[in-house]
This record gives sequence, structure tokens and C-alpha cells, in this order.
Amino acid sequence: MAEFRVGVIGLGGRGTGHIHGILTERDDTVVTAVCDTYEDRCARAAKICKDKKNWDVATTTDYRALIERDDVDVVCIFSAWENHIPAAIYAMNCGKQAATEVGGAYSLEDCWSLVETYERTRIHCMMLENCCYDRNEMMVMRMVREGLFGKIVHCEGGYQHDLRSEISFGEENRHYRLRNYKNRNCENYPTHELGPIAKILDINRGNRMLSLSSMASGAFGLNDYAEKNPQVNPELKTYRFNQGDVVKTNIKCARGELITLTLDTTLPRNYSRNFTVRGTNGYFSENCDGIFLDGKNNDWDHSFYGNIKDFRGDWEHPVWRKFEEEGVKGGHGGMDWLVFDAYFEALKNGEVPPIDTYDTAAWMSITPLSEISIQQNGAPVDIPDFTRGMWTHRPETDKNHGFYALDR
Repeated sequence: MAEFRVGVIGLGGRGTGHIHGILTERDDTVVTAVCDTYEDRCARAAKICKDKKNWDVATTTDYRALIERDDVDVVCIFSAWENHIPAAIYAMNCGKQAATEVGGAYSLEDCWSLVETYERTRIHCMMLENCCYDRNEMMVMRMVREGLFGKIVHCEGGYQHDLRSEISFGEENRHYRLRNYKNRNCENYPTHELGPIAKILDINRGNRMLSLSSMASGAFGLNDYAEKNPQVNPELKTYRFNQGDVVKTNIKCARGELITLTLDTTLPRNYSRNFTVRGTNGYFSENCDGIFLDGKNNDWDHSFYGNIKDFRGDWEHPVWRKFEEEGVKGGHGGMDWLVFDAYFEALKNGEVPPIDTYDTAAWMSITPLSEISIQQNGAPVDIPDFTRGMWTHRPETDKNHGFYALDR
């Protein structure tokens, strides 16, 4: 019997994919209601639930109506970025558990409101940052915790993904990215790279992000793409997009580490998160798919490239060792499945989720802060301490201790 009655808000590609590939595949969830501003998307999601599980699912175009339903215990938010925090806050205020897909916030006030709602209701909003559960990120995190990399000095990551088609056909596909690229200039999607790095660096649990500085290039990629592709709305050939093609953000941490984030989504390129961890004893590079350890590799040792497989026997994270034995499933190489496992395990055990509201707020705040810094020609901007000083002494009761824990 399913333990959690789930309401799903947002039924675009991501929301529909989660319903089809995860929520209708789990033994502990039943989807009872779905919501989208477009009725045809609601009908499609309801049909998936009926065809796969014979569930009769309620549909609505008002997310508040979904949250208020008596047959919804957990609210999963997969809608456009601007609705993530408002929907989560409404759910928490209604006594419902809340989990949200990734994306940056639109203001610091929204981030503070999210934190204040948790502190009043004691209901967390977990960001479903799947990259925290990717195989490489989890193995490197374990190796860092075991001291193989020494003192961590610099971490780097990016959302480096050619999205020109998705953005340019935003009106036709009813996708929210287009309006964001027209009107904003910021690190708009920071958490895929920042989430795993924040966990490796103990952010909000013994460490915190102090300040950032962001710079953006000009915006040329989408105009060029529209010029080359006659199917694209011709108005986009000359539209003055605000969003720079490449955004670089440097973040200084309390323990002295430097984090570098890169947004690169409107120029031709391969997909990469450029996950990089550098310490006094070695480093990992996603782009080389290799680990370099002081005294074990030499400066010109080309066997470094692609050698990550040599470390799996000793350093595979237990979560992935079990996952491989039982059979990897779910999207994005399995990490989609694992982040939902982590969320529902925490709910079952009555524990703080492994990505809690303070994490969600801190990671999402990078977007509006980067926007401010870019507007000020890269000036440093302070990052608020959403824990109000608790990062120095988080009690054990304020941490996740389950199998999917991401903290020390």
C-alpha cells in the first residue's frame, strides 16, 4: 500500500517524466492530483496515471486548489522557476510536505520567506537536486571525506548545455526559459553544479558561502541561432536578449575555499557539468574523467585520463554500490530515482531531508545575487547566512542520518 499521496504541480517535460518514470513506478507513492496552467497537459498526465496504474487522478489549473485537497500529503513542484517558492510556501503553510525541482530564485526576499515558513511550520522544502546523487559526485564526496584530496581549496562546476533550440522555441513549446533569457541576466541555473560542491564543502554545516562576484558576456548566441534556423520566430534574429551567453560566478567560503560556477547554454557545445575538486593532495576532473593524487601520479602521467574506473572498487559510494547491485533505474543515469529515494526515506523516518530548507534557500539565492553583481560590473555581493549563525553548530537532530545522507 502506498504511503504517500502525491500532488504534482507542473506537467511539462520534467513533471510528466517524473510521473511516468518515478512516481508511477514506486511502491510507496500514489499520484492523487495533478496541476498545470494548460489543461491538455493535465489530461495527458492523468492518462498516464490511468493507463499505468489505473489511478483516477484529479486535475486542476490552480495549484492552490491542488495543495488544499484532503487526499494530498506531499506536494511535488515541477512548474516554471518563478512558481517554485510560492507553491512551496503555500504547501508548507497548509501543512503539506514540499519538494521542488531545481532553479534559481527571483529575489532574496523569496529565499528568506521560504526559510521563515520552515521555521514557523517545521516543514522542510527539499530541493530535488539530482546531481548530488550522481555516481561520480558521490564517490568523490566519499574520497574527500576520507582525506584523499587533503584540504580542499577550489571546486568548479557548470551548467554547460546547448539549450538554443529549447529556448528559441519557447513560445511554441510553452517553455519558461525564453522569457527568462529575454528579461534577466544572471546565473539562472546554479544548483546542478553547486549542490554537490556545497555538500562536499559542508556548506551550512561547519562552513558557509560568504560572497560572490559574477560577470556575464554579451548575448549573441540566440540571435545567431535564429539567423541560421528559418523555423525560429524571425523576431528573435534581432531581439536584444538580456541573458549573457556565458556567466562566470566566483564564490568565497568561510573556510577559505573558492567555488567557480559557469552558465553556458546559448552557444554550441557538448554537455558538461565540469565537476572539479582540487585539494592539497590531489584533484578530480570530470572533463578528464580522472583522479590525480600527489605521489601516486606523475606530472606527465597520461593514465590520469579516464582512470576513475580504477578507484571504484575501493571508493564507490555505498548508495551506488547498492544501486548497481539491485539494478539502476530512473532518468539521468539513475540519479533522478535516488533523489526521490532520499526524499521519501526522510519522510518515512521523520528526519530532516538530506537537502533541507536552508540548503534550498542558499543555493537558490545565487541567482538574484549574481544578477545584482552583474549589474554592478562584477562587484562582490554578500551572501546571506540563512541559518542565522547555526552553520557553526548545527545540532545532530538538525541533520539527516539515513542511508542517503549527504552530510559528514
